[in-house]
Amino acid sequence: MVVLKGAAPSGERNFYENDETLKKILGQQLPEDFLRYAQRELQSFGKLAAGDIDERARYTDREGAPKLEKYNRLGEDISHVWVNEGYKKTVDETYRTGIVGYVHKEIPELGRKGNYVYSFSQGYLLSQSEPGFYCPVTLTMATAYLLDHYADEALKRKFMPHVCATGDTELFEGATFLTERQGGSDVGANVVQALETDDGYRLYGEKYFASNAGMAGVAMVLARMPGAQEGSKGLTLFAVPWKVDGELNGIKIRRLKDKLGVRAVPSGEVEFDGAKAYIVGDPKHGLKYMMEALNLSRICNAVASIGIMKRALDEAAEYAERRNAFGKKLTDFPMVQDSLMKLRAKQEFETAAIFDLIGLYDHVTEGSATQEEQVLNRLLIAILKKESAEQAIHFSHEAIEMHGGNGYIEDFVTPRLLRDAQVLTVWEGTANILGLELIRLVNKLSAHEIFIDHIQKRLVKLQASADVELLKEKTKELGEELTAFAGFDAALQSFEAKSFMKKMAQLFENTVALEWAEKHGGMYAPLAEIFTEVTWNTRTIGGEMKTVNYFKEVMDK
Repeated sequence: MVVLKGAAPSGERNFYENDETLKKILGQQLPEDFLRYAQRELQSFGKLAAGDIDERARYTDREGAPKLEKYNRLGEDISHVWVNEGYKKTVDETYRTGIVGYVHKEIPELGRKGNYVYSFSQGYLLSQSEPGFYCPVTLTMATAYLLDHYADEALKRKFMPHVCATGDTELFEGATFLTERQGGSDVGANVVQALETDDGYRLYGEKYFASNAGMAGVAMVLARMPGAQEGSKGLTLFAVPWKVDGELNGIKIRRLKDKLGVRAVPSGEVEFDGAKAYIVGDPKHGLKYMMEALNLSRICNAVASIGIMKRALDEAAEYAERRNAFGKKLTDFPMVQDSLMKLRAKQEFETAAIFDLIGLYDHVTEGSATQEEQVLNRLLIAILKKESAEQAIHFSHEAIEMHGGNGYIEDFVTPRLLRDAQVLTVWEGTANILGLELIRLVNKLSAHEIFIDHIQKRLVKLQASADVELLKEKTKELGEELTAFAGFDAALQSFEAKSFMKKMAQLFENTVALEWAEKHGGMYAPLAEIFTEVTWNTRTIGGEMKTVNYFKEVMDK
């Protein structure tokens, strides 16, 4: 009997309970007392995410999506966003776990702050049922980060208790409003104005893609002050409360976007007409601050991706075990075993690799990272965000195909997984935008040299094996290719950037896979063999069918 982790009737499921990889990640990265706390809390949240939150997510997607109530009965513009009661309950229950708050304030039981490893573990579980709502959580995390790192003490006192609320005070969800119609990803083209008045600054203009519109208590907004230079360097970061004294703060929602997926999050077009705003940090560093928040959001994006990957794999494997065709279970067919095992290897080690990055990110945000580690952090965020987002779509497609016709029917979760996954390649930077980030990091900070050096140092610590030697050779080859890439002209770098990001992601994840195989053994050893074979296409036609031979050994775990 093949039993996949998490495979159970929806009422009995628990996304955390059987996730051995997540448990090992936490065991490696959390101190003992924090680990005990996290295990207990994630056990509870894993059940909630797999049960009630999942049911509410289905209702929100199919029938209860947010709606804009533009005017009241007197014809006054109230720009109110209606959300269903189940969604409100998910909001309350999720923020009470400290998914945002405990990154910035003490966990009462422990007398210490949490960290991003724990927060992203919660996000990983949440995204298996409701990646749409994980967008507002992400925006609130980014808002908390910006206020905590760059706001003055008065502004922190005003907003931080609410943004970090865990049931102890009124919650202010956050938002980050960057995009304008004429600019899109070209933020330097932004024109929203910030005018100084007797009682501070007021904003005027519009933001074209404003996620969590109407739900956020405070939004972080880029705007241009009079006399500021053109381009991205002339943008200042402002904190903008949605309401002041119970009334709309000069903010209107023109309309909500009719999106393909992630329908839980209201994304709209927002107009500022004299909205009261507070400067955050140095007025000249607005874009720099927002780019730091963007990198945090990109990690959230990657976490949502592996959450969707995990759910898609669970659904595909569970269905294949139950479904009979031609007198056999689907899981008895080698072609099905091959598909599931390839997905399993990718899912386990991409998850491990992303949490490897998150451990580094904790050091960076704590201020304890070296300059090289800070560069490596930015590089890994870019390549893993791109890779995981693309894989979320691939996994969702594979889950639908494993279900056959049922996979295309909305009675099953698979259509929603695909619709929700599709946004992940767009949110927080498309592959093209991430390719430009690679080019900047290579040209300005020699990130390719730091990356190759990092991989080589990790590989040299591993015991000798054919796969380790293969990876050392691939590292040498990629190092030479990246050196050539660094010397290309701008047009050729732009042309080649995305293909190099793919190779770098594969190399990093394969390194993590071999480390896990050596350290943990068990199912990770055969999965690492499969990962290496698939990544570098080393299997010959007619050769050993590792995915088939290892199937029961791995999938029974």
